[in-house]
Amino acid sequence: MNTQWLKTDVLVIGGGTAGTMAAIKAKQANPDGDVLVLEKANIRRSGAIAMGMDGVNTAVIPGNSTPEQYVREITIANDGILNQNAVYQTGKLGFSVIQELEQWGVKFQKDTQGDYDLKQVHRVGKYVLPMPEGKDLKTILARQVKRHKARVTNRVMATRVLVKDGRAIGAIGFDVRNGDFVVIQAKAVILCTGACGRLGLPASGYLYGTYENPTNAGDGYSMAYHAGAELSNIECFQINPLMKDYNGPACAYVASPFGGYTANAEGNRFISCDYWSGQMMLEVWKELNSGKGPIQLKMTHLDENTIAEIESILWANERPSRGRFHQGRGENYRTKGVEMNISEIGLCSGHSASGVWVNEKAETSVKGLYAAGDMASVPHNYMIGAFVFGRIAGENAVEYVQGLEHLDPDPEFVANEKARIYAPLDRPNGIPHTQVEYKLRRLVNDYLQPPKSANRMEIGLSNFVNYHASLDQMGAQDPHELMRCMEVHFIRDCAEMAARASLYRKESRWGLYHYRVDYPEKNNEEWFCHVHLKKDESDQMVLFKRPIEPYIVDVNVETEVYDVAVR
Repeated sequence: MNTQWLKTDVLVIGGGTAGTMAAIKAKQANPDGDVLVLEKANIRRSGAIAMGMDGVNTAVIPGNSTPEQYVREITIANDGILNQNAVYQTGKLGFSVIQELEQWGVKFQKDTQGDYDLKQVHRVGKYVLPMPEGKDLKTILARQVKRHKARVTNRVMATRVLVKDGRAIGAIGFDVRNGDFVVIQAKAVILCTGACGRLGLPASGYLYGTYENPTNAGDGYSMAYHAGAELSNIECFQINPLMKDYNGPACAYVASPFGGYTANAEGNRFISCDYWSGQMMLEVWKELNSGKGPIQLKMTHLDENTIAEIESILWANERPSRGRFHQGRGENYRTKGVEMNISEIGLCSGHSASGVWVNEKAETSVKGLYAAGDMASVPHNYMIGAFVFGRIAGENAVEYVQGLEHLDPDPEFVANEKARIYAPLDRPNGIPHTQVEYKLRRLVNDYLQPPKSANRMEIGLSNFVNYHASLDQMGAQDPHELMRCMEVHFIRDCAEMAARASLYRKESRWGLYHYRVDYPEKNNEEWFCHVHLKKDESDQMVLFKRPIEPYIVDVNVETEVYDVAVR
């Protein structure tokens, strides 16, 4: 195999929602600057929006809502644990992102007067904007990256961020097709690698049958940690309602505005709001375990035209296999409810609150290292938030690199990382990565799946810490298998972080996301704070409390509680 040495001003790792926008905005800010997007797949169809998106969940449209109203709603939904300044950016800049996407050819649903056809799914306020023709979103973004003349290197997987003199100076990775070792020197690095979608194991048992995009294996969480960056609220898991036996939502975000709703086996509503939150998921869990399960997305009461419109949206965008799934089971929205269940656990700030800590400028705690999208700690940020923070990261990274020179990486670090990456190729008959990953994620299910308890999590943590012995037995026969092996390394790192953070926060918060049966009550007196973790100078994982940043929108977290139960 060969070694490739690349140089750029701004390196964007991950070419999904946030990564493409970061590259575009960096080039708009400085057309003469050199921007490189590193993508382990191909940016034309990569990331969580690979097959499009059926709607926008956080559209703050002037005349309908304000950024302050949006911040208030997210503050209550996330039990007050957030940096309001960061969330405010999504509310403030999201509309301009929507307008720019429209200019590029993305279509949003309009009413008969030509206004945005907003729907209400959140407890308060209309923020959901359907995209019935959203299937080509990713190809449109890839086209804009090319038009803005950002460089793209597809099929190269980053494994570590290079750090020197306290700042990010590039990354190390390898080509997943030919196996070349790749070292990239950069003046700033933007991590946009998405959620850790492969943390827990789906009920189906399929490794890649996850709710989240399965290519997102926690790459950025792990790379940020090893770069010395702080991670925030990793104990706040992502858990979603999804169709039983299918790796996607039913989807209440689409069906609810048309009159669909979540019901128990008796056909009765048990939640008043289908907006995904930990509190809503706790009510789902309770209903499933109350004798009134299973639960269903109920649409049988809707007329033919309404159901046909729901089908056209759900079956054409994001997860186009959904229609074939129903057909194979002989299911019809007109005559039968869609059985729902609870997804596997994952880490995702875009859908909950667990991510790499960033401020309102998308800066991490490591100088020159930025993060955006589902892996950046901006709660309930969703797709528009990923676009917004991709934009913020790209623009601020360009400003940061002015006058900086490239620094040479430490040769010993490079050599050690090269040896770590390629070790599985020296064991072509070693344990297959599929088996090592399956066992790891079964341990996650057995010991971290809520409801949580200290006894179970301690056993899980012991297994995750000792799992390096299993990683050292993994074998790979080609560069593609090598990529899968490195993803298992990322998943193990995330599992340890999730266990330690969950043990550290000794209370229950965020509904089912961090529900501890040994500490079943919320405790604002001791735990109204962020839980942060990082790697210290002795390579140990340390955890500590970080105060909540001062609010810019007044919310009384003691009295204003997100309660969606129908009593």
